[in-house]
Amino acid sequence: MVAFTAEVTLDGRPFPLPSMRTDLGPLFPIQTLAQPLGGELEEGAYGEGFTLKLPDRAVTFGAGSPALTRGESIERLSQPPQGSIHGLLVPLDLLEKTFGDALGYRFDWQPLEERLAIERHQPQELRVLPEMVHVRGATTLAFEFEDRPRYRIDEGEETLTVQILGDRLVSDWRGPRRDPLVVAVAVQPQRIEIRLAPGARADHYTLDRPFRLVFDIHRGGGGDTASLSAEGLGLQVPKRTAGVQTIVIDPGHGGTESGALGPGGSAEKDLTLLLAQALQRRLMQRLPVKVVLTRTEDANLPLETRTAVANQNKADLFISLHVNSSFGAQAHGAETYILSMQASDPLAAGSAEIENASAEAAERSGSDGSDPLYDLQLILWDLAQSHHLAESNRFASLVQDELNSALQLRDRGVKQAPFRVLMGAAMPAVLVEVGFLSNPEEESRLQSPQYRQQLVDALVRAVSRYRTQSQAAPPTLNLGETVP
Repeated sequence: MVAFTAEVTLDGRPFPLPSMRTDLGPLFPIQTLAQPLGGELEEGAYGEGFTLKLPDRAVTFGAGSPALTRGESIERLSQPPQGSIHGLLVPLDLLEKTFGDALGYRFDWQPLEERLAIERHQPQELRVLPEMVHVRGATTLAFEFEDRPRYRIDEGEETLTVQILGDRLVSDWRGPRRDPLVVAVAVQPQRIEIRLAPGARADHYTLDRPFRLVFDIHRGGGGDTASLSAEGLGLQVPKRTAGVQTIVIDPGHGGTESGALGPGGSAEKDLTLLLAQALQRRLMQRLPVKVVLTRTEDANLPLETRTAVANQNKADLFISLHVNSSFGAQAHGAETYILSMQASDPLAAGSAEIENASAEAAERSGSDGSDPLYDLQLILWDLAQSHHLAESNRFASLVQDELNSALQLRDRGVKQAPFRVLMGAAMPAVLVEVGFLSNPEEESRLQSPQYRQQLVDALVRAVSRYRTQSQAAPPTLNLGETVP
């Protein structure tokens, strides 16, 4: 990195700003810029992450990691923030994704003059396309925007209002078809109003490429589908406190179920246990959390028992560790999964089928997976886990990002599949395939304690970033939420 002094103009007022230049672009000290732009920067208690507090919104990121979390969205940065004598240095796109989107600033970097002009954003017209579908007792309502808007969500007893900040919406939508959970949806230039049926409640999250604001609407209180599902399966879903205090780690397979076997003789069950034990030690060293393993030795463990351990310990996160396999020897990289009845792609479906083909599953439902009782249970737990979908996806994205960045692994992305080991989880839950044991090179790396420690450190950073953001979230939702 090369130090230089940038000339910054903020609404026409110039001032010098000590900065750094890398091959990927300039880095600016966010501590200096945060307050003048209307934000407040806080460092995590253990130095693992930073939280930028904007009006009614918190954005988290970490030194050395090229990603940030805002709301339910995980976004990649052009380069990772770096520590310096001037504090935390961040790339230009981090400023654009925070102060730009949330507060309406525009950042114009002129590299030849080493000048950064910061001005207020001018209002624009944004076209929005709503879509709504009702499936299995739940309604999904999505709004697709041609560009990311600035907005705030105000939640009433039976109404949701998306207030558009600064811009103006344009839509040809004539309103939704009849729906049992949504009474009406009105798209107006400055806001979107959603009226819910009595007893309905909504969770929301965002998706990118294109940007979509999504509401998952279901019955609340005594009519909640997920609660009824848990009771119908005879399972208790314990109440949990805010934040991440307890983590359950599941080493995949065990006992007579070896899992994948590598060409050099490595067994998945052995590698996952080594990884889980190292991850438990590292998490408890680095963070004030309780960490429980579903198994601590080479023993058979029914799939439903694994998530039962998480539920009984009131876990705030459930992580199932696995090692992938493929018919070809060239497949490589990490994959992170969340639960869904429908696999995101044929390869994801194949991975789930391989992992599900255990002796315990075969005894219960047969190798063809056609047991109607199991199918019903999967549907019910898919609904139950849907209440944690946004959090599971957010954590999975952090895991995938850290593994890719730290180990230069191929980005195989976050995927969805019907993994039975995730079926009973009543908390955010992910299944991580840390590599391909069928690939001789990856098998050799996984046999190395140093490489396994790199995997563990990447997972610890993901947990820490997720924990930092979870603790930075507002304690209540009735004050509204500003989302970039």
